[in-house]
Amino acid sequence: MSRGISATLIALIVSLQPILTSFLAKVFLNETLNKLQWIGILLGFSGAIIIIISNLIDGLTIIAFFAGLVGLVSSSLGIIWQKKIGSDLSLSGNNFLQALSAAIFHLIIALCFEEFLVNFSNDFILAMSWQIFAVSLGAFLILMWLLDNNKANETSALFFLIPPFSALLAFLILEETFTSFDFLGLFVSCIGVFMVSKIK
Repeated sequence: MSRGISATLIALIVSLQPILTSFLAKVFLNETLNKLQWIGILLGFSGAIIIIISNLIDGLTIIAFFAGLVGLVSSSLGIIWQKKIGSDLSLSGNNFLQALSAAIFHLIIALCFEEFLVNFSNDFILAMSWQIFAVSLGAFLILMWLLDNNKANETSALFFLIPPFSALLAFLILEETFTSFDFLGLFVSCIGVFMVSKIK
């Protein structure tokens, strides 16, 4: 975002992940989707597009767009790799190893580029607590549980719900407007995710 990419374009790139994951799952995991599930994929993507189309490329730079593509490919490959290798570890043990490896990687990056100055304000503590408990523990445990119990492409379809629910939360918490197009996008995305997840 510091390089000029907009939050809406980030949301679009995230929304492409289920499509890329579905293709990668076909190649590496031999997972397939039937025609109705592919229609669900397209509906989910269409719903996400409806939400974020208004300011798609505002202030975009090449390096920002490339960084977004790297994130897209990396997250899709991560889901495929997690599903492919599996593990005899528990969900909590698996989550610990992933968090530890990420911490080591970011420590190296921080040592090279960052100044170690932290302002321990109430906002910082609250934000870090949310990242640790809700995201690192809660969301990642749920994601790995879903990968253990569902196909990779079915799990990744849930990413279509990120843009519409982000818009809904922005309306409820930040008092941003939630237009009829937002309602339409949320409805279409939910239908798409349901078709991918429930229709076998």
